[in-house]
Amino acid sequence: MRPRFLISIIFFFSFLSVNAQQKTIEWYTANAPFKMPTVKVLEFKDTIFSIKSYGAISDGQTLNTAAFEKAINACNAAGGGTVLVPEGLWLTGPIQLKSNVNLHLERGALIIFTKDRTQYPIVKTSNQSTNYQPASPIYGYDLKNIAITGEGILDGGGDAWRPVKRSKVPESDWKKLVTSGGVVSNDVWWPSKEALSGDSIIKEIKKKTTKSTEEDYIAARDFLRPHMLYLVNCDDILLEGITIRNSPKFVFYPSKCTNLTMKYVNVYNEWNAQNGDGIDISACENVVIYKCNVSVGDDGICMKSSASKSDAPGTVNLKNVLIAACNVYHAHGGFVIGSNTDGGMQNVYVTDCNYVGTDIGIRVKSNYGRGGLVRDIYLCNIYMRDIAGEAISFDTYYEDMPAGKTKSDGKPEIQEKTPEFRDFHISNVYCNGAKTAVYINGLADMPVKNIFFDHVTISATKGFVANYAANLDLKSVKIIPEVTVSPVYALTNVKGFQLTDGLLPEKNSILVKGDENTSDVKVLSTDTHNIKGVIQVGK
Repeated sequence: MRPRFLISIIFFFSFLSVNAQQKTIEWYTANAPFKMPTVKVLEFKDTIFSIKSYGAISDGQTLNTAAFEKAINACNAAGGGTVLVPEGLWLTGPIQLKSNVNLHLERGALIIFTKDRTQYPIVKTSNQSTNYQPASPIYGYDLKNIAITGEGILDGGGDAWRPVKRSKVPESDWKKLVTSGGVVSNDVWWPSKEALSGDSIIKEIKKKTTKSTEEDYIAARDFLRPHMLYLVNCDDILLEGITIRNSPKFVFYPSKCTNLTMKYVNVYNEWNAQNGDGIDISACENVVIYKCNVSVGDDGICMKSSASKSDAPGTVNLKNVLIAACNVYHAHGGFVIGSNTDGGMQNVYVTDCNYVGTDIGIRVKSNYGRGGLVRDIYLCNIYMRDIAGEAISFDTYYEDMPAGKTKSDGKPEIQEKTPEFRDFHISNVYCNGAKTAVYINGLADMPVKNIFFDHVTISATKGFVANYAANLDLKSVKIIPEVTVSPVYALTNVKGFQLTDGLLPEKNSILVKGDENTSDVKVLSTDTHNIKGVIQVGK
């Protein structure tokens, strides 16, 4: 019997291994809860253009901007191929990508972008824009068939750009910053006087009645920190294997791009990096983020969508996004939506991800003036630990919230760019340790609605809090708060709450408590120990 038992065990673990291996990108796209387009495989010519052939020197001291430009231009002119960055330390200014180019970083290749901010020319934010910014360390507009691959590292030199709050660094680091140069104002270190005064310079530019030019923005260059890898209106993009770190602002910021695959990529920013988002997908379509690791100073993996004046009614600018098998460590949020959602979002699938030590686990945020319809969002198999704030958060009162409008009868009026969060499906989500398990804060004129929880277990200091929400459907949800004097579920202005197969922890005496504006509350198939006083709603 023993050999047969051992064979069974070996077969079982072999099955698990094969099953895990089967979860490739193709497996995830085929099993998505909506029709996810097949990932396009990019092809490049076999021709190789080494930057060394164009005069690049790997001593970490010689500026190689011209060599990168020559190699990329030659590759593009030849119809495409691979621009090879060999092992070595390569100092450079901004790199502008071209179509049909695969920028390949060999193992051991470290590209460091110069900290000399004058090397970053003022350019338009896109070919169609009238706004300007410093050129990003790597950028490209209106390109097709582009890739950055390999096992090398891209270092954006962001510490030369970013302001630093004194509260976010040890005193010894603060003293080093102050003595290194720059200026200090209100306990914030700025890399230069121009960076400190840049905001007022931009305001003066906006007051101009004549058309602004690149020269107008030079004085504000230090303030207008660029994103590190910035792509606009590009189709067919691949990022694979590389490490991207130390960005002046957002690390990876694709905007209005289609068919983007990002796999086996490591994204790092210092935890105190101001606006140091990791991956910000903005108004893109057909996106796959697979087996990536993120640890940054702001949002981890974030979805954004801003509307354009030319958009037809009902346009959805961000759709068909798959995020699978990713890890997020330090970040303001593991998976994030917002705050810009006015361009609309639909069909986002996040699965098999781990969030460890983030400020918030799953974070959905917006406000009046930035909001739009966000729907059909699916999050499953999410595992979290040591979340500083909320494990799951919906917040329509994000920063600088403008006042809402009211009708003549005093009732709230739905206004332009009002955030609307609905049809979220959250299943198989588990969290060990958070300040608040679930936080939902909707608007009086636009409650957060149709939120479906299935097999969710969260231990936290506080339980489930909801304000201005409708149709909250919870199945097999176990919320385990440390605070026992408060209800497990605290509901305010909630219309429709159903808990099936729930849990009343032994130390809690109140399972659900709702105010006088809360209605249609149901608790089914749940052991409440002593039914008297366990559910308190309205009068």
